[in-house]
Amino acid sequence: MYSKKTKKLVIAALMAAMTCIATMIIQFPSPVGYIHIGDGIVLVSGMILGPIYGGAAAGIGSMLADLLSGYTSFALATFIIKALAAITAHHIYQLLSRHFNNKKNRIISVIVASVGGGIIVTSGYFIFEGYIMGYGVATAAAGILFNMVQNIFGIILSIILMPILIRLPEIKSVMNLEN
Repeated sequence: MYSKKTKKLVIAALMAAMTCIATMIIQFPSPVGYIHIGDGIVLVSGMILGPIYGGAAAGIGSMLADLLSGYTSFALATFIIKALAAITAHHIYQLLSRHFNNKKNRIISVIVASVGGGIIVTSGYFIFEGYIMGYGVATAAAGILFNMVQNIFGIILSIILMPILIRLPEIKSVMNLEN
């Protein structure tokens, strides 16, 4: 009925909106901003939609959250960092899923892919804050712990969401793997 490209575009738009909402609505204040569950959607977007659609959904949704929450100076960096996190999660998930054909063992693929995406987020914000924003290495290093806590939230959410989402026929139809 609809092409795979159209389905991916619609799901990408939904994932961008969900990323924005999950980032803005469920927040826990921290000394360097806030901790949220949006990164879980970022990671799932990459794993489900692939590098182009997933990266775009993750980057756009996260950037919109920054723009709407008053973190405009971070918006462009957030777009790039979250898109790269989704792309990284996608490639790791694809690579490992080929070796873990058993559905039960695919959780390992999700965990490792999510950790890989989290490393991109943490290192990306460290570089942005320390060198581009000019905060200095010490100040940027202080944010590493909070980014790691944020990553844990994202990893947990992706572990919960992926097994559920890949069972849905519409999601399954746009993924490159046979689930």
